[in-house]
Amino acid sequence: MDNTTTPEYLFESSWEVCNKVGGIYTVLSTKAHTLVQSFKDNLIFIGPDVWGEKNAPDFIEDSKLFTDWKIYAETTDNLQIKIGRWNVPGTPPVILVDFKQYFKERDSFFYSMWDSFQVDSMHAYGDYDESCIFAYAVGKVIESFYHFYKLESKKVAALFNEWMLGMGALYIQKQIPAIATLFTTHATSIGRSIAGNNKALYAYMDGYNGDQMARELNMEAKHSLEKQTAHYVDCFTTVSDITAHECEQLLDKAPDIVTPNGFEPNFVPAKQEYTKKQKEARKALLNMAEKLLGCPISSDAFLVSTSGRYEYRNKGIDVFIEAMNRIRTSGKLQREVVAFIMVPAWVHASRADLKEVITKDIKTTAPLQMPFITHWLNQMEQDKVLNYIAHAGFTNAANEKLKIIFIPCYQDGHDGILNKPYYDLLIGMDATVYPSYYEPWGYTPLESIAFGIPTVTTNLAGFGLWAKKHVTGNDICEGVAVINRDDFNYFEVADAITNAILTLVSKDNKETKNIRKRCSELATEAEWSKFIVYYEEAFRIALGNANKRNN
Repeated sequence: MDNTTTPEYLFESSWEVCNKVGGIYTVLSTKAHTLVQSFKDNLIFIGPDVWGEKNAPDFIEDSKLFTDWKIYAETTDNLQIKIGRWNVPGTPPVILVDFKQYFKERDSFFYSMWDSFQVDSMHAYGDYDESCIFAYAVGKVIESFYHFYKLESKKVAALFNEWMLGMGALYIQKQIPAIATLFTTHATSIGRSIAGNNKALYAYMDGYNGDQMARELNMEAKHSLEKQTAHYVDCFTTVSDITAHECEQLLDKAPDIVTPNGFEPNFVPAKQEYTKKQKEARKALLNMAEKLLGCPISSDAFLVSTSGRYEYRNKGIDVFIEAMNRIRTSGKLQREVVAFIMVPAWVHASRADLKEVITKDIKTTAPLQMPFITHWLNQMEQDKVLNYIAHAGFTNAANEKLKIIFIPCYQDGHDGILNKPYYDLLIGMDATVYPSYYEPWGYTPLESIAFGIPTVTTNLAGFGLWAKKHVTGNDICEGVAVINRDDFNYFEVADAITNAILTLVSKDNKETKNIRKRCSELATEAEWSKFIVYYEEAFRIALGNANKRNN
């Protein structure tokens, strides 16, 4: 790294630091390892302390870290913080801040944001206040640290992720203009909303006006914050070419640079450990399926899954179910298939009946009640996944070649049924499908190929577009199939998924091995060591623009 254009200190903040909610957790927790090599302990992550008395997952308190500042921050600046390390490769320093005390300053803070940056919070609702008050607390943490350690003579940058942290970036720009500010949007809030409201995002993209759509979809506050932050920061970035176009159209600001998301190979177990974990995952999944369905399942059954956030249309959960149904009724299956939908929903509790038969290893000879789901949900009758499974006519009967099971909980290792973290289940799959309609980057297919598992994605995912630069995307045997998806070709997408999975199911061991090898080879092209250069360029842009702004 060139010292004239590289920060000496880097703060990075997100709602997902030590707080696994979605894909941004993976971005930051994997990127840390590569950044730490340059910054050492001068890379500091800041996350929300939403844990109270409980210990935050992946957070290791470290009383030797920034001890003198901690005392000062708590006594003089009245900050409520925990300092430690993030328990991910690279173990970077992390500060968790309890932001509740700042709610009383909300109105004056929001007014200052309007006064200085024209951020309009008038129509705010939902998670807006909480996110923005957290962002304010992040600004206070950086400000306190900066002054205490007298960093005025150092090159300092602060990177803020998503609209939730926008006010943190603006606060820093106002309070400490010397700090170079960066803002990354992983998806525009208004683009996600247009897609989530079943409107055609892509066909009419060039006709959409972001401000107008924000009024129509009741998204004015988030959109205003995101747009103003993008315009004011020293470097605005997004994660893919597809989102860059969206930013230009909906936020009236093209990103200064695209910073694609990489992955760390150290998340994937090495050879013997890999084989062992793969066996364990298959055993756990097949055992759970047999107990739920009350019938034996072949030990060489083909396991396929989809996962991600519960965005029924955006993530293509609907078209995944549709495709599985086409495979089931195709008459072409020579091998048993079990399809898993691993998407967190509003869980009420893990199923006591299923838990008991697994724990006591009781052989079930008839299906349990509702043999499609592992956990009871709140408002089961309104759940879109269960309703579509029923509507499509799945039975999960012993004589069906394809069974489908909804695992609606976070795979954190403590779900009460499988009790394995997500990667320890993913490793057992034979294929994955992520037919996203709206997917700024798409970690799930990248994780899949990193684990050597062939995947289906679409050209509406940032990762899908990236993959097409390395493979044709037309043949699942290359490791990644990239399906052309638009606003109106739902059924063609379902057919393409069907064909890809039927192709894989028919492969022998040797062919399967070769496909898996291609997956792993492609994944090495997307490692952070290759992608970090985009961040280095972003830091250079931010420092340059901060310099101009201050002169």
